[in-house]
Amino acid sequence: MLKKIMVIIVIFAVVAVVYPYKKLAQTGFQFLSVSQVSRASGMGEAFITICDGADAVFYNPAGMVLMRSRLFEVSVNNLQWIADIKYSSIGMVFSPFERRYGVFGMSIMWVDYGVFYGTMVYPSFDGYVETGTFSPRAMSVGVAYSKNLTDRFMVGGQIKYVALNIGRAVVPDAISETGLTAKDFVASVTAFDFGTVFKTGIKSLVFGMNVRNFSKEIKFYREGFQLPLTFTMGVSFDLLDLIDSEKRRNNSLLVAVDAVHPRAYPEYVNLGMELKLFGTFSIRAGYKSNQDEYGTAYGFGLEKFGLKFDYSYTPFKNFDGVQRLTLKFSI
Repeated sequence: MLKKIMVIIVIFAVVAVVYPYKKLAQTGFQFLSVSQVSRASGMGEAFITICDGADAVFYNPAGMVLMRSRLFEVSVNNLQWIADIKYSSIGMVFSPFERRYGVFGMSIMWVDYGVFYGTMVYPSFDGYVETGTFSPRAMSVGVAYSKNLTDRFMVGGQIKYVALNIGRAVVPDAISETGLTAKDFVASVTAFDFGTVFKTGIKSLVFGMNVRNFSKEIKFYREGFQLPLTFTMGVSFDLLDLIDSEKRRNNSLLVAVDAVHPRAYPEYVNLGMELKLFGTFSIRAGYKSNQDEYGTAYGFGLEKFGLKFDYSYTPFKNFDGVQRLTLKFSI
């Protein structure tokens, strides 16, 4: 029964990918598109075929079942985005009964946009009046599940509640005596992520597919808008598989490519590379095509005794570069 349910999920996801839709040129809740995990960002977000464990809840839930720990993983992420916007997130996965019933996960993300000063039109010398300060907030909470359908084919899905509060504003109100009323602009919706990972059996060659932020239309006040629905297909390969296994020891050279099809923007390709030495130290670099605002990203990672630390830096053309930190631990 469980396999039938997972097959239905996969079919639904594939249909969603191939079904044509109109590009809207604008979507809301863009905080859902910001990369959270340092390792992914350091590889230009070419990540859907190599994410595993707690990192996978943010990119491809099918990868959760590839967790390298035996029972439990937690990934804590922090980044200072452009314009002093602060992101924090936590990913968790749990694998009971030696993964006989799959892997369960949870994701939590919250965004602090800082403090803004509100104004409204008013018949005064300045033409406006201050309405005080407000602090927009956003959050996402999801639960996920992943399972091996075979020893080479993994599927996963996530259901998440996402919300954005952009503060209070004064809007027209025909019922009010003044013709105006104060309104809190809060919008929320349930969204879904689906993904697959397929190990070809040809050395380390892996293919993957992911659908993120599938939901109904939402609105704050009058006009509706869509979430940043994104379809991604990817492939990865360890180049050191081409040399003698005794010579490579515990080293790897991963190369990953993701083709990304977003709702609001032209298609682009993510390219990433990760060199891991002695199973402990990693160096990464990545590039996003057709994305003029981004430069070449890079990063590094250290892991030992169930602890892992990752750092990445993404340069921007017109803003200060973005640094990300990730701490991951497992048992």
